[in-house]
Amino acid sequence: MAVIALTSASGSPGVTTTAVGLSLLWPRPVLLVEADPTGGSGILAGYFRGSHEYDAGLVELALSAAPIADALREVARPIPGTQVSFIAGTRSRSQANALHDVWRPFSEALGELESNGQDVIVDCGRLGLAHAPEPLTLGADLTLLVTRTNLPALSASRAWSDAVAQPGLDLGQTGLLLIGAGQPYAAAEVSAVVELPVIASIADDAESAAVFHRGAAPPKHFDTGLFVRSLRAAIESMRGAINRRRSGLLERAHS
Repeated sequence: MAVIALTSASGSPGVTTTAVGLSLLWPRPVLLVEADPTGGSGILAGYFRGSHEYDAGLVELALSAAPIADALREVARPIPGTQVSFIAGTRSRSQANALHDVWRPFSEALGELESNGQDVIVDCGRLGLAHAPEPLTLGADLTLLVTRTNLPALSASRAWSDAVAQPGLDLGQTGLLLIGAGQPYAAAEVSAVVELPVIASIADDAESAAVFHRGAAPPKHFDTGLFVRSLRAAIESMRGAINRRRSGLLERAHS
């Protein structure tokens, strides 16, 4: 299907939690990449609750003498009982500089995984940080700016919307993923202010989100509850957006 990049403009709207949740509910084999340059794996410490030690990740990929596609397979770790493989980020923010020359070939290698029936979800962290993985956000089939719908979040998202909707990107390649639509602003209002289309919305449910954020025990009716249902709906919306974009590209190519 595609490479999907998630990023944010400020604060902690839930990029990592959303990336984990989407990956674990994804209908096809998927690679989850932790590319946040701030360092310290939020997924190993959060979803895995520290039960998995860091034994390989992006730094090892950068230092490998093997071709990038081979190195990618060497550092990816399967999540037992799922269709998800995981590549951990850096141990510390000081290591992010070592990835500067890796982001572009890594982005290309991720795009080639589709031929093997594998999709990719990338947690790119916050926009504007030093050593940010810009080639991943620009090279993805779909880049989503994750934001809540309160005024401070929308102000930050509006200020950074041009970073994900740069001139030259294909129409339909960028959009918004809302956390808690209607709290207080609705999707149409958010889209008008930020000037990006809303691709998907996820329910704001802290108790359910904690399952993916810090490995908490699932609450009652978790699998059929609003939070998981909204994640599944978001997946379908994202897949639909990518298919529409690709159809549009084909039409333009043949016109």
